[in-house]
Amino acid sequence: MSNDAIVHVIDDDPGVRDSLCFLLASEGLAVRAYDSADAFLQKTTSTPSGCVVSDIRMPGIDGIALLRRIKTNGWCVPVVIMTGHADVPLAVEAMKQGAVDFVEKPFDDERLLSTVRGALERSVSAARQEAETGEIRTRLGTLSERERQVLEGLIAGKANKVIAYDLEISHRTVEIYRANLMTKMKAGSLSELVRMALVCDVAPR
Repeated sequence: MSNDAIVHVIDDDPGVRDSLCFLLASEGLAVRAYDSADAFLQKTTSTPSGCVVSDIRMPGIDGIALLRRIKTNGWCVPVVIMTGHADVPLAVEAMKQGAVDFVEKPFDDERLLSTVRGALERSVSAARQEAETGEIRTRLGTLSERERQVLEGLIAGKANKVIAYDLEISHRTVEIYRANLMTKMKAGSLSELVRMALVCDVAPR
């Protein structure tokens, strides 16, 4: 788990907020508290590290609206929603809007901690995937136009000779371009190359 991962606690009830922060901090987790979703959004300018734990019923921007704002901002951060016993329909809606889980108040401490730990693990996984995607995009940027065309042909499942025919070049030239792009992309196999391309949504024109 990343050392800079933070649990962002959002709740307008100071009692619940303080209790949550104490519980999480006692488990060695870094915690940052906000008395409203608006306060969280105002202090957050990019994808926050860690995860968000937010009440679903709050004045102003409630939990559902917060999830929509997070999605609109393009932030890839796991969100756990806290609900009351009568809020199951709202909890389901929260899941549809991207919440990774929800816990009911009054919550069991171990249940909450387990849910938060799970969200933090997802955050680490998402951060790694985002870093990997960025690295692959950088490699794609080093390809020449012809290498990119050969890559698109491979993604389309075309054989080298078909790619050569489509591009009006020799079969041997396609092999050279293919070897070059494998090297530039640091791909150990064709399947790995295709996986990289699909991760970055590269598609045949």
